[in-house]
Amino acid sequence: MKQLVRTAPAALPPVLRAPLAMSAALATAVLVALGILHFQDSGLTGIDATLLPSIDGVRPPWRYLALVFDFGGEPVGSVILIALLAGVCFLAHRVRTAVLTVLGVVVTVAVTTVLKPLVGRTIHGEFLSYPSGHTALATALALIIALLLTDRLALGRAAAVLLALGMALVAGIAMGWAEVALGAHYPTDAVGGFCAALAAVPLTAWAVDRVADRL
Repeated sequence: MKQLVRTAPAALPPVLRAPLAMSAALATAVLVALGILHFQDSGLTGIDATLLPSIDGVRPPWRYLALVFDFGGEPVGSVILIALLAGVCFLAHRVRTAVLTVLGVVVTVAVTTVLKPLVGRTIHGEFLSYPSGHTALATALALIIALLLTDRLALGRAAAVLLALGMALVAGIAMGWAEVALGAHYPTDAVGGFCAALAAVPLTAWAVDRVADRL
């Protein structure tokens, strides 16, 4: 039986395979559970009603900061961020991670895009809101950066898990806050977006490695 020999650094570092597989499974469960809970929902209910007194959004100067974060999830801003990260990966000779940067974001955003009409949750009476695509994108990019740093710094498992989940959480909270602050999403929409990225990126990274190893 021919043994596959890896000739390039993995997109999913070995020390993170098991931890991110477990977190992906948990994130998937939360993503589905929240989708069921808010199926065909509209308006402030449940946890969202407790956390958010209204969906009117924040006022300046906080609104300006929220708009800066939001731009990173818009088409132009996201393309710039993806191109920059992919370029850094190529310069660092991490081709698989560069491929993951594009595919990971595409898969993550695709998941949120498909789920929105399936769940049918709306905000302001007409806009599909669950899960938040902006939050998912920001979380995905942060997680991919963490995978790159884990490989480059040769981190151990504990440090790698702390870095990956920590960066994902910070990015998710930042973008999630911005979307809620702008009145574009409910808090649980942001949680759903965060979970979508945690579920999609590790699976996509594993797939990139499997295909690259066989090629």
